[in-house]
Amino acid sequence: MATATEQQQGAGVHLLTGSEVMAHICRLADVDVITAYPIRPYDTVMQYVSKFIAEGDFDADYIPAESEHGQFEIVKHASACGARVFTGSSGVGWLYAMEPLAVTAGLRLPMVALVGCRALDDPGAFGTEHNDAMLVRDLGWMINFPDTAQEVIELGLLAYRVAEDPRVYLPCAIAMDGAFLTHSQATVRLPGQDEVNAFLPPYDRGDLLLHPDNPITIAPQANEDWLMEVRRQSSEAAKNSYTVLKEAHADFSKIFGTNTNPFLDEYMTEDADVVLCGVGTLSLPVKVAIREMRKEGKKVGMVRLKWFRPFPTEELRESLSRFKAVGVIDRDYSFGSPYHGGIVYNEIKAAMYGADKVPHLKGFVCGLGGREVLLEDVKQMADKVISMGQNDAADNEVDWIGVRG
Repeated sequence: MATATEQQQGAGVHLLTGSEVMAHICRLADVDVITAYPIRPYDTVMQYVSKFIAEGDFDADYIPAESEHGQFEIVKHASACGARVFTGSSGVGWLYAMEPLAVTAGLRLPMVALVGCRALDDPGAFGTEHNDAMLVRDLGWMINFPDTAQEVIELGLLAYRVAEDPRVYLPCAIAMDGAFLTHSQATVRLPGQDEVNAFLPPYDRGDLLLHPDNPITIAPQANEDWLMEVRRQSSEAAKNSYTVLKEAHADFSKIFGTNTNPFLDEYMTEDADVVLCGVGTLSLPVKVAIREMRKEGKKVGMVRLKWFRPFPTEELRESLSRFKAVGVIDRDYSFGSPYHGGIVYNEIKAAMYGADKVPHLKGFVCGLGGREVLLEDVKQMADKVISMGQNDAADNEVDWIGVRG
């Protein structure tokens, strides 16, 4: 049970969806400016935030925009003026805002945004795919993929802490699986306001503040004179995000009393011969299937990436080098890519290149458009990876699992 102080601050155990937890993160982080434009499945966080404000539990400038593009433009400029901001979108709405999404990263503005991951049109679908969030992976955005509502607290607070660090100043996308996480309720322990205040310092732009008393130029036209130098600075900031994230996670663990890995979630890997990899809520059916396969004597484990940017190359290499074979499950696609694999598969394959010990890697595409990843799907993928490990033979064919006909 929550203490009287915790109850007063909204802390303690609650039944919440992932979107509702994100609204609580906005309240606990004392976000200054929030913009909203409705598109499923992100829009439930917008609705929950407006409820907080209407009931007097949260004080923020809440601005309904005329479009996704305008929505991101408003918080982009607010961030330059020193406001802590939040916004979000989903699917093609996220793409409609691509101009400000690119500019925000280029201007080194620490916007935090929720992507309620859904399939891109056409054909239209409201179910989960990861291509919308992944489209900003090469622009300077950090990206994380929570798998539970409880983990949204960790990754949401870390997003603000790392993005607003002067060594980084880059935006962060919290990629939340549509329906599976945005709309599904679970018991969640919310932190107290005092804990969050101890972890998350105020946002301070220092000499980079856009203000009449601080005459600086924002978004100059550089052309060939300085563009490469600006890009190199952004590259250094992206490198810094890895170190800053490790530091911030150590503080998070100490303040909130958690014991998690900053980059990876491993499940039953201690004696595993093979593992399955992926991001987001894929971990839920994978973990259940692994428990069933363990009863059959199959030594299967799971390694889940919590952060896709910064990509945890060294941690992943150290982890995956322990296994005979690795299967990578993508809830996305990268048409025409090497081996016609998904985005996560190709990134892991690139990360493992040149490692002292490289396991056999096999790619799978599964669960597109919100289709359920069934236990039999996971077992089918695991059996193929087990066979590859036992035969010590590569299998570069990327399999689409659960396709009819």
